Amino acid sequence: MQNPKIFILLPDGVGLRNFSFTNFHRIGIQKEFDITFWNNTPFDLSSLGFREIRFLNPKTHPLTDLLKNAETQIELNLNVKRAKDPIYNHYRFPFVHKNVKAVLKTLFIKGLIFLHNSEKGLVKIKEKIARCERKTSFYKDSLATLQQEKPDFVFCTNQRIMLAVAPLLAAQDLGIPTATFIFSWDNLPKGTKIIETDYYFVWSEHMKNELLYYYPYLSESQIIVTGTPQFEPHFDTNYLMSKEDFFLKYNLDFQKKYLCFSGDDITTSPHDATYLDDMAKAVKKLNEKGYNLGIIFRRCPVDFSDRFDEVLSKYRDLITPIDPIWKKMGETWNSILPTQEDMVLQMNTIKHTELVINLGSSMVFDYANFDKPCGYINYEVNNAATKNWSVHNIYKFIHFRSMPNDDAVFWINDPESIEIFIEKTLSNNSSSTVANAKLWFEKINQHPPTLASERIWTAIEKLTNN
Repeated sequence: MQNPKIFILLPDGVGLRNFSFTNFHRIGIQKEFDITFWNNTPFDLSSLGFREIRFLNPKTHPLTDLLKNAETQIELNLNVKRAKDPIYNHYRFPFVHKNVKAVLKTLFIKGLIFLHNSEKGLVKIKEKIARCERKTSFYKDSLATLQQEKPDFVFCTNQRIMLAVAPLLAAQDLGIPTATFIFSWDNLPKGTKIIETDYYFVWSEHMKNELLYYYPYLSESQIIVTGTPQFEPHFDTNYLMSKEDFFLKYNLDFQKKYLCFSGDDITTSPHDATYLDDMAKAVKKLNEKGYNLGIIFRRCPVDFSDRFDEVLSKYRDLITPIDPIWKKMGETWNSILPTQEDMVLQMNTIKHTELVINLGSSMVFDYANFDKPCGYINYEVNNAATKNWSVHNIYKFIHFRSMPNDDAVFWINDPESIEIFIEKTLSNNSSSTVANAKLWFEKINQHPPTLASERIWTAIEKLTNN
């Protein structure tokens, strides 16, 4: 009997970390699947020994992006109405009015929203997208690829990329079962489920319930709880470096204990440079009290701004920047690709630092896996008003409501709290915070986290057998 042929659809680079740099491929091969990556990233997967087929003419229909923007806005409107909660409005990106062309696009999108602002209207928008995409050369090329290769199953690594629509439609039109993976813990409330597939693979029962809530036309049998592969490497000690090797490689001081400041993108946290400055001031005070501490600054991988330069220069004796090892292949955020080297760097940064401070990042789970606490910044920056942004809105976002206990992180409600958090951690007085963070992690990601890839392949095996 021929081994089941599985296409792993990579519409953009965000799926690389989960499905190329983990043991996902190796486990699939062990289960005797015939695996091909249908690859739209600039990354050469053949360099890893993977079979790949590159996208041909990957271009959406001219109207598709406008329809997609209208779809997202309508979904958010429906979420506000369904939940009677205005927080969904904070997920919106502002309309663009920078030139005549942008104004015309905005007017067209607003017209679509006005005419389709209902559940039935949303269905019509999705149907329009499908009709448009079936007219494209990309759809026809995808159809030809699938007819030639004859896969038994197409698994998409990301639910939010428009370029995945045409190949998935082609698969469905040929009767090939399709699935997608919801790639991040905060995605579903944002109205970012752009593609429609036969099955949906999710992190947890919590995410399954979210999917059913936001998309009531789905059935439970379509949703498969697997966990996410992104945390699997944390439990592989082969990736870990000794303190000596790590400190030598990054020119760190063997006499110091290091703390991590993990940056966000400039949209999520426009005042990160000030927060890093506040952390440096706290560390300086602690060192004056007899501690010997340093800061490792890990910037957001898609943030190439110069906004930290002044702080890094001012505290060059305290802060060591260790930049993520991502590759910039274009100007958009999703063309900046993760690398396997950065996965190793992130793990070792966690291992060799005592704690992490950031604004609302999922690094809380990465550090919890290493039995270390996270501090969430929760205060405004004085005299630095940013239009339509407030730190307090950040923690109103839906994904933070999954926190089973407010003590899963240390809340840094003012600059003075940074010093308190650090001292508490260094005195081994943060175990309850870590324990609560682990409970949170168990809620948002199926346990044990080491078996996510195994569960995904087991589910694919059952679906292809059926």
